[in-house]
Order: sequence, then structure tokens, then C-alpha cells
Amino acid sequence: MAIYYLGMKTFGRARGKSGSRATSGAAYRAGERIRDERSRAVYDHRRRRDVVHKEIVLPTRLAAAGRALDWARDRATLWNAAESAERQKNARVAREFTVALPHELAPERRATLARQFAQEISDRYGSAVDLTIHAPRGDPRNFHAHLFATTREVTPQGLGPKTTLELSGTERHHRGLSRWSEELASIRDRWAALANETLKEAHIEARITPLSRAEALTRAAAPRLPLAAYHIERRGGHSFIAERIREKHRAARAIVEQIRARTQATWAALRETSHSQTAHPVEARDASGLHGASTPRPSDTAGESARKWAADRRAGRWGPVTSIEETQRESVRNWLAFREAALRKGHDASPEKSAHSSAAARQSGQGMSAEESSEAPERDRSHSHDFDLGL
Repeated sequence: MAIYYLGMKTFGRARGKSGSRATSGAAYRAGERIRDERSRAVYDHRRRRDVVHKEIVLPTRLAAAGRALDWARDRATLWNAAESAERQKNARVAREFTVALPHELAPERRATLARQFAQEISDRYGSAVDLTIHAPRGDPRNFHAHLFATTREVTPQGLGPKTTLELSGTERHHRGLSRWSEELASIRDRWAALANETLKEAHIEARITPLSRAEALTRAAAPRLPLAAYHIERRGGHSFIAERIREKHRAARAIVEQIRARTQATWAALRETSHSQTAHPVEARDASGLHGASTPRPSDTAGESARKWAADRRAGRWGPVTSIEETQRESVRNWLAFREAALRKGHDASPEKSAHSSAAARQSGQGMSAEESSEAPERDRSHSHDFDLGL
């Protein structure tokens, strides 16, 4: 059975000196020796023996550039340029796509499939894609490919602006692009389509399907087997314990499917009843015998309230209908009356309060100069007319 897997991660400097470097990742995946020009570090992974294919894929639109892109075809030069192009301490330098290659395919078809997917990624975003294919180390089915892509577009002069895959959600919206989650979903769907086309051309019945998280949760998971039974079957033997566990698992799944089918049937019947009552509310109420106890719909209640308000307004129960200007003048008159009442209340203070205010004024006046004392009555007179708006 073919296995679907597409993982994606980024390489950047968010973790400071201990952060991942693109030069280190490229050297490890290709099994080469690369020297990082920024850090002077040397990454030597030439002892790897599981690298079965490696190449750098460039956009098809740059095919006419010829030797002007030789710098991008050299792995060490390309990834040192990617590291040097970034200035921010938390910059994203590379983005990696890891895909599981169908083990049912021949080695040549696996390489062709990985190269086709890498070419589509490069053409779609204009980036350089460092493609490496690794052979299995443990599980003989674990053929996989690493697509190490630059986060900037490739040009004959060097690395250009950031690719559209690296843009923020706001910038993607301004440019009329789809959401990032939709972009990732389209990449996953495209990989499944390419793999299934290759499997079909090779006359292999196995297929792969990209599953979302919700779909994966509802999918029937395989039962967990004891470690001894797993190793027996892996060596080609037969385990009675594993068969018994699978039989119990299938029986439990059958019960779950029956419950799910009953639930769906009940839900469908309820929806059908609800639709019939909505389409014929009078007949449904007559059939149920609830003539006066039915709950009105919100739209009917709102319409009845609006009609009642309009009738009361026309009948003058809320007073005569006035214009907007008359309402504004009435508001101003009410406000002036309120301020005048507040002013009278301030002048009608008690004698004790007035005497206390006079004493406080005399004490404060002792510390004033002659000029300030002469200005005080004038200030008092001006303050006493604060409410005189000249109307």
C-alpha cells in the first residue's frame, strides 16, 4: 500500500547562534562538504551512503539564461548566497518539502516523480529547489525526497525578492492571493495527483490520498500490535496474536459503523420533518394539535412589532410628530433650563457656607499682592457669567 506523506518546515535564524543554517541542511541532505562563509563553519557529510539522487532544479522561465545561472547550480554557492541575502536576525533562509516516494515504483520512476514535483514548485514560486532522494535506512519502504527551496526568487543576477509563499497573510490578501492554508492544501493535493498519475502509468493499483486532520481522525486507524508480533510479520512470518487483534478491531469498527449509520438516518429523518413543518406551518400545527401554543418565528415577531409601532405613531399616542429642527430647539431649551436651575441652586447656599467661603477668601487674599487683589473681583464677575451664553 502506498503511503502519503508531505511535510514542510523552515530553516532560519530565530534561535540565534544555535539556529538552523541552510548551508548545514544542504550539506547533510546531499552528502557533501560545504563551508559557511558567514560563520566560517565547515559541514562535511561525505560519508553518507543513502543519497541515491541529487540535483538543483531552477525555474523553466530561466532556461534561456544559460551560463548566467551557473552560480545557482553550484550547491555551496547557492546556499551561501541564500545566507548572505538575509539581514534580519530572525530571517527565514530556506523552506523544505519532504515527501514519501511510493516504494512500489521503480527507482527511475521515483526519480522522475520527485523531479517533476520539484520543477512544479520551482516554476510556481520562482525559487531554486535542491532535490535529494534518500534510500531507506530501516524500513525498506521508506524512500523519500527532500526538496530544499530558497525563500527568494532566483534571477541571473542573484537572489531577488521573497517568494509569494513567504508573504504574510495581509500581503497575500492585498495581492489577491489565496490564504496560506489554502496554498498548502493545493500543494498537498498536487503531490497526491502527481503520485497517483505515476502509479497509474506504472500499472500499479495502489493510490495515495491527502487527508486533513479531521478526516484522519475519522479514518479507521490500524490496531496497535505487540512489538514481538510486529517483528514476526516484518520478517515475513505469521503471528496468531496479530490476527486475533485485527479480528477484534474489525468487529469493533463494524459496531461503530452501525451506530454511525443509525445516527445519520435519524438525523436525516429529523431534517425531513423540520423541512416539512417549515414549508407547511399551518398543516403541521393542525396535525400536531397545537393551534395556540406554537412559538412564533423571530421574523413574524419583528414584523408585528414594527407594524404596532407605526400604528401608535400615526395615532399620536407618543405625542405629535415634529421635525428634526424642532426637536433640536426643544433639546437646547431643556438644557438651558437645567443649567439655569443649577445656577440658582449655587446662589442659594446656606449662610454658614457663605461665611466659610468669605473667611477662606479673606485668608487667601492676605497672601495676594495689591494687583492680584484688584483683579480678584473682576475674575469673580467673569465667573458669575459662565452660564450666560448670549442667547
